[in-house]
Amino acid sequence: WLHFVGGGDFDAIGRAFLNHFTRIAGLLPHEAVLDIGCGVGRIALPLAGYLGNEGRYEGFDIVPAGVRWCQRHVTPFYPRFRFQLADIYNAEYNPNGRLEARDYVFPYADASFDFAFLTSVFTHMLPADVARYLAQIRRVLKPGGRCLATFFFLNDEARALIGAGKSMHRFEHDGGGYFTTAPGRPEAAIAYAEHDVLAMAHSAGLRPQEPIFYGSWCGRAQFTDGQDIVLLHRDV
Repeated sequence: WLHFVGGGDFDAIGRAFLNHFTRIAGLLPHEAVLDIGCGVGRIALPLAGYLGNEGRYEGFDIVPAGVRWCQRHVTPFYPRFRFQLADIYNAEYNPNGRLEARDYVFPYADASFDFAFLTSVFTHMLPADVARYLAQIRRVLKPGGRCLATFFFLNDEARALIGAGKSMHRFEHDGGGYFTTAPGRPEAAIAYAEHDVLAMAHSAGLRPQEPIFYGSWCGRAQFTDGQDIVLLHRDV
């Protein structure tokens, strides 16, 4: 069941994202952190070594096995790290889920986190679900809070590289507001036009920060990580 956390070296990816959090988002050890799509703790584990006594962490995921693993193997050693299941339907990762992402209310109080993050989550979500999550992120962030999220962004450069055969994904199938590699199972991998995501963020009350940190997925020679990284701010 570990396949659902995605590919790559488990430890190295966790350390790389902690570096992104501190360098791009300015994460500090005393802050309250929300991990949306916590998986099997790939990023929780390096955060456990970074957050101080005043810091805290909440994570949720839609895959029961991952949440159970974290509850058994992380929380007993790091009591400020708590994990819970969100039984949300996703055709790829939780086909028996009872809840719809487009209706889901994050189980946290308003303005309770300094920082939230999603790594390879929006790359498996449909537009209405992304819009809902963005609105919920804005709700649970404190004024001045930040959210770091990864996407497959389609822009002129990415489209040119796809056309040149450089990309690991072609995203040839237009689903209406999104693009996918497999129309029969779109949530396997989803890309968005960059301007559409930025517009959704603004509509949710989140301000995208420039620059965007583009990824290697489409064959770029210079990149920050595998996927594209955007930092979103709740200003008020």
